[in-house]
Amino acid sequence: MSGNEPRWTQTWLGGVRSAGVDLGYPGQRLGLPEEGSGAIAGWGRRILALVIDWMICTWLVTQLLLGVDPARSPWVPALVFAAQYLVLVALMGQTFGHRLAGIRVAAMDGGDPRLVPVLARTVLLILAVPALIFDRDHRGLHDRASNTMVVRM
Repeated sequence: MSGNEPRWTQTWLGGVRSAGVDLGYPGQRLGLPEEGSGAIAGWGRRILALVIDWMICTWLVTQLLLGVDPARSPWVPALVFAAQYLVLVALMGQTFGHRLAGIRVAAMDGGDPRLVPVLARTVLLILAVPALIFDRDHRGLHDRASNTMVVRM
């Protein structure tokens, strides 16, 4: 073994970056820019959009418009969230939270996603776990299953 090669333990204990492997930036493998419009959205923007959408669905729609107490019926905000997500992403490619955070859901070809992939994405997003398992391009299992990505506007 030469002096420049990483030890075998460095490739799995510290991850591939510690072994000197350059993975590039999120979205590079997909041919997307590193920054600006069309780049993969960062976690901060995605979490901000999710919090905004959840607050709208829980407080505004569930409590004020429907008059349902989320503490007594915790499934109602989830259904409202799923409905608004499905309708808005299928029609406009983004929810209110996405719009305010400056991001949108895009099909892998860059266009708006179709209804069936958005339906699959919504169901998996509601389950939460698929969204928490993601690749180096920040695409969760829900993105991979629906052939979508979240990009900056």
